[in-house]
Amino acid sequence: MIRGIYEAHLPVSDLTVSIPFYEKLGMKLAFQNESLAFLWIIEGESWLGLWESNRVEVPYHPSIRHVAFRINPESLETVKKWLDERDIEVRTAFKMTPAEQPLVLPNFPHAHAAIYFDDPDGNSLELITFLETDPTAAFQMMSFANWSEEKRMQGSQHTE
Repeated sequence: MIRGIYEAHLPVSDLTVSIPFYEKLGMKLAFQNESLAFLWIIEGESWLGLWESNRVEVPYHPSIRHVAFRINPESLETVKKWLDERDIEVRTAFKMTPAEQPLVLPNFPHAHAAIYFDDPDGNSLELITFLETDPTAAFQMMSFANWSEEKRMQGSQHTE
């Protein structure tokens, strides 16, 4: 029955600042009035609602003020450069510094690679993708660079 998320919503303090920020991420403005804007994440499929409010200062918690956007695994090699080109700073997440991101989350039996940053109001944003892993092999959180190197080393051991 459920096939994905159609919309998510975040509080923002100024639509004139927030709309251009989300457009830098590739979203397209679909609707705007004096206190609300909807931007297409994927046109005709999913969108993000931005609600201008004087109550943006709600303390952050992962259960609120957080949206994770799915990316293709192929984007992991260039995602940090892509954010940098848009003047978007990666932030520390799970004690992993910007230099250590993207990071690999061992959500056993699955794995995800993600990179974290904030919008102008401190809403937590994440670009994330599933990774192909051995579902029987547990591992610790690590940088994507280290994970890729381990996968490369495992692959070379199997070919020798």
